[in-house]
Amino acid sequence: MKKIFTLIISFICALAVNAQGWPDNYGGVMLQGFYWDSFNETKWTTLEKQAPELGNYFSLVWIPQSGYCGGGKSMGYNPLYYFNQNSSFGTEAELRSLIKTFKDNGIGTIADVVVNHRGNVSNWVDFPKETYKGETYEMLSTDICLNDDGGAAKKWADANGYSLSTRNDSGEDWSGMRDLDHYSDNVQRCVKAYLTYLLNDLGYCGFRYDMVKGFSPAFVGVYNNHARVQYSVGEHWGSASEAKTWINGTTMSGVKESAAFDFQFHYRLYDAVSKKNWAVLNANTDHLVKSGSEYNRYAITFVENHDTQWRSSSETGSCPISTNIVACNAYLLAMPGTPCVFLKHWITYKNEIKKMIEARKLVGVTNTSTYSNVAAASAYTAIAVNGKDGRQLLAVIGTSPQAYTATGGFKKLTEGDGYIYYVSTNTDTSGWEAILQRIASEDVTEPEQPFTDRDVTIYVDSSLPTGWAAGSVNYWVWSDTDGTTLTTVKSWPGDKVTATVEKDGKKWFWKTFRVTKSNHPINIVLSTGSGSPQTVDFNDIETDKYLEVAADKVSGKNVITDVTSQHTSGITDITTDDTHADAFYTVSGQYAGSDISRLAKGLYVGKGKKYLKNK
Repeated sequence: MKKIFTLIISFICALAVNAQGWPDNYGGVMLQGFYWDSFNETKWTTLEKQAPELGNYFSLVWIPQSGYCGGGKSMGYNPLYYFNQNSSFGTEAELRSLIKTFKDNGIGTIADVVVNHRGNVSNWVDFPKETYKGETYEMLSTDICLNDDGGAAKKWADANGYSLSTRNDSGEDWSGMRDLDHYSDNVQRCVKAYLTYLLNDLGYCGFRYDMVKGFSPAFVGVYNNHARVQYSVGEHWGSASEAKTWINGTTMSGVKESAAFDFQFHYRLYDAVSKKNWAVLNANTDHLVKSGSEYNRYAITFVENHDTQWRSSSETGSCPISTNIVACNAYLLAMPGTPCVFLKHWITYKNEIKKMIEARKLVGVTNTSTYSNVAAASAYTAIAVNGKDGRQLLAVIGTSPQAYTATGGFKKLTEGDGYIYYVSTNTDTSGWEAILQRIASEDVTEPEQPFTDRDVTIYVDSSLPTGWAAGSVNYWVWSDTDGTTLTTVKSWPGDKVTATVEKDGKKWFWKTFRVTKSNHPINIVLSTGSGSPQTVDFNDIETDKYLEVAADKVSGKNVITDVTSQHTSGITDITTDDTHADAFYTVSGQYAGSDISRLAKGLYVGKGKKYLKNK
């Protein structure tokens, strides 16, 4: 059955022959697979390992914007490159592997699409030039909205001899990066190619559009209709009526081309908890999800997301929702619309959320299910949601759900902190115990293995760009985990490295660093001379890396290209600036000693040769 479901998901994601905003009668649940600064926790390789477990519960996983943002750690909301998919969360190869593994486990991957604005390479108006499948894509100064940054962009452009678009922004202005003029044929050409690349090349299944109040919804309709995407959701902060207007604005040929996040759903939960009055949820409130509403299909509901978490600092306990997370998720997963579970909630309350999702599936609740308000009091609210084949889910949510007594026609299925789920007596619950056993079996925590110190060698191609001195390169290496500077020289620009090794026909500078803690990635900036020119930051190094300094620059700093996958074996020659005349090194570059007779068995390099120590 799982294989059949996987094939269905793959077929839908690959073809998506009818763009439709969001499927009707959809029973899937989505996971937001990140939160602010979740760089280590949501690396592509880390998420990929979780695919079998996630596939049991989630049909879709929304991951961070995956394009290269120009060096340093970034959550992706300062987009720069469209076709360079090496991000703070991993390489393009790792991203492709993640998407494929997700698909193999029945999960569609949702791309975070940030096209309201875009960053520049070195000044206010220069965008990167990219080539994809023989076509060159480059936005121009005339692709920037005339009133960008409240007129600051035009002032700069006029002073520096550039022209902007003749049109103002089609949405709200945002200061910080260049707002794109989506009326521009060139902007549309670049964005359409980018979205098609995400779907048909990388294998994404759908889009989450960032900051859609910044440009007209008509363009989301144009882009989705061109890409033929089936899953699309816009981040539209505002009232339900405003969200409906935005959804309607995406319509192409009579088809609404996108769903929207139901922010008012989040705010109603906030109100219920902060006012200590759960009856608020039963009021005729202003959110997209209403019983029988045509917008249920296009409502992506949520308790919290990365922005609300960051803005309210709920992880510190200052937001009321943080004390009622289980109850709020129980309401989320009982209601129509497509629920989007927040990763932080999933991590902390995984077993409870698993039971809720399984109950939703058991009854057959979908995004277009109808419901009725059964009872309400300050300590609880009760709703009856209609599933498939006459089945119902009765969800009682609040600080005292046990204060409500379910009357005839229902039996208790499961309960937890702040909620009780009942199902109608016509629901077959014979397999529920097996489901609970499976959930329990997934909760087995592998014992943490003791960490063994390891060496990480960073190789840098000695063919440096014009303007860089020959014969050496400066390494500045540190760890974000505890702020440790790992270079021998503790002041900028760090260690001047002259040691080289020949490999795969190239000569590489190299230096080895000792990592003594688990989850302790290191970062590097390369430079020349006294520290200028220099590169952007290259982050999260945990294993040996082969790096090239590119001529391309971002904000005046050279870009680093990771070419590790191309260079994995074959040391042929080595030189060193070590003071030991008879020095020997491991193949990873660690100094081993000067007397080979005292070394352990293994392969060593020294005196320009390779040595195999057999005994």
